[in-house]
Formats: sequence, structure tokens, C-alpha cells
Amino acid sequence: MAALSLRDRDAIVTKEGLIFRVFGYSHPSNAYICDAEYSSSQIFKSNNPKAPRSRGQQVFYKFYEDEGFRFVRAFYPQYLIFHEMLGKDVVGVNRSDIVAVKKPGERLKELMSKTPQDELVAALHNALDYVMKHSNLSADDFGVFGSLLHDFYHPEFSDLDFVVYSREKFSKLHQVLRDLYDDECSLFTNEFETDEAVKRKSWRFHNYSPEEYVWHQRRKLIYSLFRNEKRIIKAEFEPVKEWKEIRGEYDSKTKVLPKGWVKIFARVTEDYDAPFIPSVYGIAPSNVLHGAKETSEATRIISYMEEFRMQACRDEKVYVEGNLEEVITPEGSFYQISLTYCPRYYEQTLKVVS
Repeated sequence: MAALSLRDRDAIVTKEGLIFRVFGYSHPSNAYICDAEYSSSQIFKSNNPKAPRSRGQQVFYKFYEDEGFRFVRAFYPQYLIFHEMLGKDVVGVNRSDIVAVKKPGERLKELMSKTPQDELVAALHNALDYVMKHSNLSADDFGVFGSLLHDFYHPEFSDLDFVVYSREKFSKLHQVLRDLYDDECSLFTNEFETDEAVKRKSWRFHNYSPEEYVWHQRRKLIYSLFRNEKRIIKAEFEPVKEWKEIRGEYDSKTKVLPKGWVKIFARVTEDYDAPFIPSVYGIAPSNVLHGAKETSEATRIISYMEEFRMQACRDEKVYVEGNLEEVITPEGSFYQISLTYCPRYYEQTLKVVS
């Protein structure tokens, strides 16, 4: 297959009926590091009542937490690629195994170009028109992901999942959402204005309470409730880098070595890439509670977890718990704390403490 240029939240489809989300912006030359998102019911079935998605007679199931990784490892190891920097296998798709690609921006243009045929697409038109009316953003600045991207949404129950492209456009949208939430007449409200979103949620994080989660999510502003004509719909706005902002860090000559579990307090010195995946925070450790002596030399946190995007701002004090890594490059080395899929997933923490 011809070379493809893909970025975070673009989707890859394989011949078996697996759908992968391209994960981040740093990939080897012949493959894409991914997250397994959905599977055809012909090869996978889930007991999770939230998992089924349908498109006509065809049914797909959504993977939750590390379910996709475990399924791929057990049954489709061809979708594990060797990560030269980490020295281990990760979920990914070789370019030669890509059957189809779906891009959020292209799908949104398709949906906006047609007269809505159902309730959800009508709500999509209304929500995007409302945002554009209150800003100088255009439809070209957005895309859709999730069930809308793959055309197996439920008109009466599915959410609106938007992508907004570029750091500058996301910053503008962020301010627009802030203003809309402050306007009592607005059709948009902050989903986390109350704790309703976590009331019935099974909580598994060890060092991060539901109350702390709501506080952090509320101030991110990207999780909305849109008051449409027939129902209130969740609307999410996820930032994705535009092409000129992307600087891939994948380098086969660079090695990432694990140094053990750490617990520290630190001050955030940089939050420039906090809205994206991976989220990167510059830090200055202030108090090492547990970990190797090199922990005090850590200069950044790198998080691949959705929960910890936009989690902290510059000059805030944070508590961090995760894996210390030494990154050895041809030019030198540095230490970072990584938050990612791992056996101690729910012990990982990044939260503001002041």
C-alpha cells in the first residue's frame, strides 16, 4: 500500500474487521503505533452493555481499558510491533496490513454536506453551527471520531465526539467554551459542573478520588452537555496537532530504560503539550517520597492516559506516581516519569495538590 500520513485519532481498518486508533504522533517508518478500539462481532464479543455498536446488520464491540491489548496479544499477534526504543512489543499496524483509513476531518465534511437524516446528525449540525456562530472557527477546523467516524452510531443514544485541529484553534475553542458555560442562556454547559458523571461509575484508581477527578475534569472545559431539541447530548472536543506542529520522537537509536516505581511531589514548569496525546509536562521535583535516587533528576512527565490530559498547568504543584525511565539519546540522556498501560495502571497518579 502507498505511504500514508496519519496522526492521532485517525483510524485504521484491517481485513479481519479490527479498527485501530492511531495513537499519538511518533511511529516507526513502516508501521503505526495504535490503540485497538473496536472489533467486528465475527471475531470478538463483549459482555459489557456499553460495548455494542451496530451498522445495519453488522455489529461491532468497543474495547475498554486494556481489553484490546489483551485480545490482540492472544489472537492477533501480527498487530503487535516491536518498539525499538522501549525494547518490547506494543499494539500497532504495519503499513502493509492497512485495508482502509478513516480520517475525522473528511468524515465531518461528509456529514455536514448532507441534509441530516436522523436526530444525531441534526444535533451535530446544530452544535457545530452554534460553536462557529460564537467564534471565528470554521468547519475545516474540526473532525469527528468515535461512532460517528465509523457510521455505527445510535441516533437516539450516541454522543458527539469532535476533534479540533491545531494548538491555536484549540486555544480559541477553549475560550469559547468557557464563555458559553458562563452564559445562562447558552446551549452548552460543563458536563462536570456536578458530580453526576461519576455517581454510577465503578471507581478503580487507588490514589485519585472521584471528587478529585470531577474537579480536574471540570476545569478542562472540553467535556460539554449540548441542549438539543429532543435531548441533552454529551459533546467532547479533543485537540489534535496540525501537521506543521508534529515533531515525531521515534528514533531507533534512542533507548528508554525502566528505573522503577516512583512517588513524588513536583512543580510543573511547562504545559505546552499537555492537551495532546502523549501529554507532556516539564517538572521540577520538590519532594521524592519513593524511588531511585535519579528520581530527583526527572525533567518531565509523559502521559499516554486520557485521564491525565490537561491535568495540570504551569507553576502548579502536583503529586505524581508512575514509572521512572531513563531516556538515552545519541545527544545525551534525561529522566522522565511515564504514565501508560502497565500492570499498575490504577496506581498511576497525576493530580494538582495546591
